[in-house]
Amino acid sequence: MNFNKFLTILLILFFTACQQFDDNKKVVNYSNYLKYSNTGFTLIYDEQLKKSNKISKKIDNRALVIFHKKIKKNSFVKITNPVNDKSIIAKVISNNVQFSDFYNSVITKRIANELSIDISEPYVELVLISENSTFIAKKAKTFDEEKNVAEKAPVDGITIDNLGTDLNKKNQVKKHEFLYSIKIADFYYKDSAENMILRIKKETNLKNPLIKKLSQTKYRVLLGPFNDIKKLEKSFDEIKLLEFENLEILKDA
Repeated sequence: MNFNKFLTILLILFFTACQQFDDNKKVVNYSNYLKYSNTGFTLIYDEQLKKSNKISKKIDNRALVIFHKKIKKNSFVKITNPVNDKSIIAKVISNNVQFSDFYNSVITKRIANELSIDISEPYVELVLISENSTFIAKKAKTFDEEKNVAEKAPVDGITIDNLGTDLNKKNQVKKHEFLYSIKIADFYYKDSAENMILRIKKETNLKNPLIKKLSQTKYRVLLGPFNDIKKLEKSFDEIKLLEFENLEILKDA
């Protein structure tokens, strides 16, 4: 075999390997997207939020729709209220709306009402539904019909006032202490978790990061716990500057 043929074979093998690497990389990214989930506080839409520039776009409070910053438009998500395990399916109608990063989504008053969310502590779990799900095909067909029904309902018919009072009456015995932590990330090795702690202390003013051992191969880095929502939000805003991929707020972590 002469040198030119040998060189040609090497180049073919090289570019084939590069293509496989790129393809694998795309698959991994898409897989991560399909597994997206987050627990944290949601923002319940109100006209006053738009007027005070705390949100950049209006949303129809009669519909089962949400705003989200990371999930692509027209995706479907399952939203659960961990307090009572009520859940609902909603559609992401925009991912370019401006609102505080402290909130994992913006939901309508209808969703808040359906889930009996406590407006003083609007904590939810949000999970992306896979595009391959048979449910998505059915939901996509009926969504326009649901939208037409919602548009006929008066906005005034969906109020937020009863959420706090009714929920408090039903769950007075279950009243709990406000206690939340910010989940930074999970690590396979303890050394990696300790390095993350050092980075947080070096690059921020936060002095309360800690490591929680979940198993022999899982170490979780947390901030907190916090017993006040304002302190929680302040720490969240500071830690987000380090640009972690998916910060979560965990209850009683």
